[in-house]
Amino acid sequence: MNNLPHEGTPLASRPLTRAVLELDEYAAGLGWDQPARLFALVDTERLRTEEPGLAQQLGMDEQDKDAPADALTPIEQDEIPADVPLDEFLATIAWPDAVAGCALTVERLMLPPSAESAVPEDLDDEALTRWVAEHPERQEVRMTVAVLRDGERESALRLREKDATTEVLTGSGLVPGLAEALAATFEE
Repeated sequence: MNNLPHEGTPLASRPLTRAVLELDEYAAGLGWDQPARLFALVDTERLRTEEPGLAQQLGMDEQDKDAPADALTPIEQDEIPADVPLDEFLATIAWPDAVAGCALTVERLMLPPSAESAVPEDLDDEALTRWVAEHPERQEVRMTVAVLRDGERESALRLREKDATTEVLTGSGLVPGLAEALAATFEE
């Protein structure tokens, strides 16, 4: 991936918001029903200066020199193991100092608040997952959540039924649990 927004990606003023929207657009280009993807976020200028070979491998060429000085470059990490719960996997991660932040894209099913009161209380995790998957009001959502070492957070949500760049919701507090899990990967 390069660090410039894809055509159609909305402009954003904050570097972290730009990175989240770029990752959302990247994930949208891959289509739905994808595995979770983890990204390191690195300072673009630092990457160009300290790792010119990697910058070139990532396709950062002369046109990228117009990127804002505070831009972040997402670097996709190895595939997340499908047989390990996401929270357990995230608990095993430690980032080197060169990584300014991290981001994750993940798809989930969610229910509207009106359906939450109907959730049976005696279901185990597997039964609850089946129940939600069969619920007529379920919605598929792709969440892109990013955090920086300094605690800054940003999220983007894309509903499958409103799968358009103009319909993506952004905000720092949209997925607090996942943001907390990502922030914990920077704790020593």
